[in-house]
Amino acid sequence: MAGSTLTIDLDAIAANWRALAHASGHAEAGAVIKADAYGLGASRVGPALAMAGARRFFVALTEEGVLLRRALGPGPEIYVFSGHMAGDTGSIRDHALFPLLNAPEQVARHQSALPGHPFGIQLDTGMNRLGMEEAEWQELSADLIAAGPRLIMSHLACADEPDHPMNATQLAAFRRMTDGLAVARSLAATGGILLGPDFHFDVTRPGVGLYGGLPFANARPVVHLSLPVIQIRDVAAGETVGYGNAWAATRPSRIATLAAGYADGLIRAMTGRAQVFTGDTPCPLVGRVSMDMMGVDVTHLPTAPEILDILCPAQGVDALAEAAGTIGYEILTALGNRYERSYTGAAA
Repeated sequence: MAGSTLTIDLDAIAANWRALAHASGHAEAGAVIKADAYGLGASRVGPALAMAGARRFFVALTEEGVLLRRALGPGPEIYVFSGHMAGDTGSIRDHALFPLLNAPEQVARHQSALPGHPFGIQLDTGMNRLGMEEAEWQELSADLIAAGPRLIMSHLACADEPDHPMNATQLAAFRRMTDGLAVARSLAATGGILLGPDFHFDVTRPGVGLYGGLPFANARPVVHLSLPVIQIRDVAAGETVGYGNAWAATRPSRIATLAAGYADGLIRAMTGRAQVFTGDTPCPLVGRVSMDMMGVDVTHLPTAPEILDILCPAQGVDALAEAAGTIGYEILTALGNRYERSYTGAAA
């Protein structure tokens, strides 16, 4: 989209990784860059994190691992959360990916198709999403440990709620299933790192915190999104703006139309709730967010703006997410491909 600029600070991502690596204590910090590095570009983010010192990377799908391997080259370990899926054998082998085997059928597939190829193991400690349950693990663990897995991991369901009892329940289950095994272990993503050393084990997996999101409250902001003003019009009291006559002016107003909408990841739920900024001055959205445009009340501004910011120092991803009734993860991963993307920092 001409004029709409998404600026991504690679130095901030690297600084956030270093901070979370430090918070991981004696554990090695990896980096989760699934979903195209949470929408910010794995081909640029991956090498920046490798330059910062990350040596273990985690993606959701084998296809993501293939693209990341091309960006990173040989050396760094790339783990695939979805494991060894049907049809993935050639890509896993040719691109030196490490599937995290989730179920007995994946174990059988991997041992049959790629005997001797490195792998990891994912255990279910209570989230009931991915991983072998305890009974399955007890049946298969002896043979799998003998095959030399690179990593055993599980995932916390409630790590962003430090006092939630599920954290202790899952920690106990993970210890029960893995204590005494001579294999590197991983339980903590960003939230788990912040829970403290009991959750760190050998490898941590910082994800959303790398990109400036909660629960890492001390993260450096990573993204800045500026939107151009297409037109500014005078709207009389009583006139409406946008689809469905959803907003009516209560006074003579000046309404700016911005060149962005839900096709660009600025979701319709922001209607009537979110705001944009010029510097530190907020301007409320008015009318419904539509596919390519949205209206903003700029009556209070002394001069007509040419650009307004929706992600900026005055409003980070989680503040915008709260206004939209969602989470920072969705805001980041929804950012579309119509923005002109600009990378800053030494790694750029």
